[in-house]
Amino acid sequence: MATRITTYAFDGIEARPVDVQVQLVSGLPSFSIVGLGDKAVAESRERVRAAFAAIGLAMPGKRLVVNLAPADQPKEGSHYDLPIALALMMAIGAIPEDAFDRFAAIGEMSLDGSIAAVTGALPAAMAANSADLGLICPVSNGPEAAWAGEMEILAAPNLISLVNHVKGAAILTSPEAGPLEPGPAVADMRDVRGQEMAKRALEIAAAGGHNLLMVGPPGSGKSMLAARLSGLLPPLSSQELLEVSMVHSMAGLLEKGRLTRARPFRTPHHSASMAALVGGGQKARPGEASLAHRGVLFLDEFPEFSPQVLDSLRQPLETGSISVARANAHITYPARFQLVGAMNPCRCGSAGNDGYACRRGPRCANDYQARISGPLLDRMDLQIEVPAVTAADLALPPSAEGTEQIALRVAQARQVQLARQSKTNGVTNAEISTASLDDVATPDDAGRQLLIKAAETMQLTARGYHRVLRTARTIADLEGSTAVRRLHIAESLGLRRRAAQAADTMVQPRQIQI
Repeated sequence: MATRITTYAFDGIEARPVDVQVQLVSGLPSFSIVGLGDKAVAESRERVRAAFAAIGLAMPGKRLVVNLAPADQPKEGSHYDLPIALALMMAIGAIPEDAFDRFAAIGEMSLDGSIAAVTGALPAAMAANSADLGLICPVSNGPEAAWAGEMEILAAPNLISLVNHVKGAAILTSPEAGPLEPGPAVADMRDVRGQEMAKRALEIAAAGGHNLLMVGPPGSGKSMLAARLSGLLPPLSSQELLEVSMVHSMAGLLEKGRLTRARPFRTPHHSASMAALVGGGQKARPGEASLAHRGVLFLDEFPEFSPQVLDSLRQPLETGSISVARANAHITYPARFQLVGAMNPCRCGSAGNDGYACRRGPRCANDYQARISGPLLDRMDLQIEVPAVTAADLALPPSAEGTEQIALRVAQARQVQLARQSKTNGVTNAEISTASLDDVATPDDAGRQLLIKAAETMQLTARGYHRVLRTARTIADLEGSTAVRRLHIAESLGLRRRAAQAADTMVQPRQIQI
C-alpha cells in the first residue's frame, strides 16, 4: 500500500495538483523517483537521504519507489523534496499515515533536515485553499502563503518541527501575512523644468494605459520623465495585486511575503536577451515583460536592444500574455504592461538640434531609427519629441502643479473608464477591444472627418487608426467629456505625428551607377 500527499507543479502562475506516492516493496535497497521529473527532482533522493540521517531516521532496507502522478506531466524544481520526505516518513511509520491527509506540501530539504525556501508559495497556497486543503511550507515562505486567505498553514523550519507538531509536543501556529508596503518613493513632477508637451503626454499615457515613445537628444529629460510615471498611476486593485504577486512569487521576488499596491516599474538593461525580456530559459521563468504585468516596462536606449528582442514584445502588447513554447510544455504568463521607450534621434545623439550638424548626415538618424520595426512602432500610441532643455527653462521656478495634482486627474479618468467596464472588455482605454470602440469612442462629425483625412495623410494602418481613437477617448475622459470631439482627435493625432515624420524621412534606395 502506498502513502501519499499532495503537492503542486507550476504551469506559469497556475498550480496544478501532483499526487506524491511512496511505496516500499521487497527487493534490493534502492530509491527511485518516477513521473517525468527534471534533474532537480532526481537529486531529491540525496537531499532526502541526508536530511533523514541528520534527524536520526534510517532509510528502509527495501526497494523504495516514489511516483509523481500524473506521470505524463513534466515536474521541475526542488519543491518536491518536502512532500517526498513526508510521504516516506508515513511509509516507514515515523508519523501516522493520515497525519497530513488535508494538507499539500512544498519545500526544499537541506542536508541538516531544515526546510529551505522555494518559489511559487503564493500560487500553491491559492490552489490548496481552492481545494479546501492546508499547506505545509518552509517557515520563510509562511508570510507569503498567508496571503491566500483563511486556511491552515504550517510554516515549518525543519522536519523535526513537523514531527513534534503531529505528536502534539510543539504545535506550529499559522504565520501572519507579510506587510503591505507603500512601495518606493517616487520623485515629483515639479523637478522637471520645461517639457510641457512631454508632461501632457505622460499624463495621457498614465490615464489610459497607453504605450509611449520619447525621442530626444541626451540630457533632455526622457529617463527623468519616465521615472515619474509610476507616481501618476493609481494603486493596484485587489485583483490586480493578486495577479502581480503570483507572477513575482514564481520569480522569487516576494521577500518575507511583502506585497505592495504600487504598480511594477521594470527597467531592464538594453543588453537583455529575449529569454530575459519575455521569459523562458531552462526553467521557463517569467521575464521582464511578465514582471511588469499591470505596470510599466521602461526600455531606455530603445534602439540599442536587439531588433529580435524588441519584436518579441509585439504579440504580448496585443494579447496581454506570453506563451513560452518548449519541447514538452507550453507555459503562459500574464503580460498586460504599458510600454515606455526612450531613444536618441541618432547614434550621435543630437540629430535635428539647432546648430548641430551630424558628420554622417541624415543616414545616421535613418539607420538608427530603422532598428525599431514598423509593426512595433505602430503599437506606440504616443510618439513625441522631447527637445533639449534650454538654460532659460532651467532658470524657471518649479511648476505649481506636481505629481499629486496630476495623479488626481489620472485617478478620476481611470474611475470613468472603470465605470464603462461593463460595456467593454478592458479596464483602461488602451485595452478596449476594436468591436467596443464604436460604443465608447465614436467621434463627432467634425472629428470623424479630421480622422479620415489624417489617416490618409499620415498613412495610418487600421491598428493606428484605432489607437488614435483610444487615445482620443482618454483625452476626453481627462477633460470630463462624454463625447469624443474634434479637439480630442486633433490632440491624439498630434501626439502620434512622429510616426508620420519617420515615414517621410526614410532613406531612399541608392541608385547603382553602371
